[in-house]
Amino acid sequence: MPATATPAYTRAAALPQLLQQRIVIIDGAMGTMIQRHKLGEADFRGSRFADHGKDLKGNNDLLPLTRPDVLLEIHRAYLAAGADIIETNTFGATSIAQEDYGLGHIARELNVAAARIARQAADAFASADKPRFVAGALGPTPRTASISPDVNDPGARNVSFEQLRAAYHEQASGLLEGGVDLFLVETIFDTLNAKAAIFALDELMEATGERLPVIISGTVTDASGRILSGQTVSAFWHSVRHARPLAVGLNCALGATLMRPYIEELAKVADDTYISCYPNAGLPNPMSETGFDETPAVTGAMLEDFAKSGFLNIVGGCCGTTPEHIAEIARRVGSYRPRGRHDPLFTPLLAA
Repeated sequence: MPATATPAYTRAAALPQLLQQRIVIIDGAMGTMIQRHKLGEADFRGSRFADHGKDLKGNNDLLPLTRPDVLLEIHRAYLAAGADIIETNTFGATSIAQEDYGLGHIARELNVAAARIARQAADAFASADKPRFVAGALGPTPRTASISPDVNDPGARNVSFEQLRAAYHEQASGLLEGGVDLFLVETIFDTLNAKAAIFALDELMEATGERLPVIISGTVTDASGRILSGQTVSAFWHSVRHARPLAVGLNCALGATLMRPYIEELAKVADDTYISCYPNAGLPNPMSETGFDETPAVTGAMLEDFAKSGFLNIVGGCCGTTPEHIAEIARRVGSYRPRGRHDPLFTPLLAA
């Protein structure tokens, strides 16, 4: 860290203050924007992985090492659109997820590099009256600790809690070294996986003494109103509230229309923390440029309704959203007050 750099915990301290003043904007989809660049196998390999034994196209988490210019451009586009928070390109940058590509051994390096790219972009756009924040993204991993991968053996598991904890700890350590301001445990479909991430983060913060805020975001997978491992939104919140996150929310899987009742439920039960929401741009639509059916105007109008209804503290977009979506969302929600909390003395455990 340069001698003049602002420590992460100092930057992060400004975020809770900002959340009391207005609705904060988080960025949109990274994968959607990467697809616009139409990268080929050579882009993912670069020179370093030219002779790697597995196909690498589609491993977006490798791009911090092979096409950092693409990621920097995407981050800048979201910041120019008005995003206060940008996420690192690390959704699948755990050793567990990278083993599918034979790259588990470079997981920490991927996280450090991705965080530094996002930090560079955020610092270039930050100003005294509009700080910008980098969220270290921790995705769910392709393995689940709660659900059997074998329909004939309900007790079978392909990953343990300890394996998840170790992978998340390695990832978070790399993100912290790279300069993130907060951690985002996102797209949770298995609360036990999320608990492993939370445990790893608390362990890391205890060891380093750097207490950064944490946002926890689940994903409701269908009209049942439950995450994949079977919990309702309320049950999900009560399973993770012990971590006292800065915010809890929902993202991915659903568009805003279908997500509305679940965000409303979460906003009611999670009364001692902030609420985040970043839905997909509607339903998948292969005929659309983004692969999803909602235009920026449609998504923006729906999330304006959320803001008007008092559901929101942090809002943005997930799959199918673009800088144009984020700009429209920011414009639409800018005149609404953020959702209040019932406990004015609330202090997140991981930001204490």
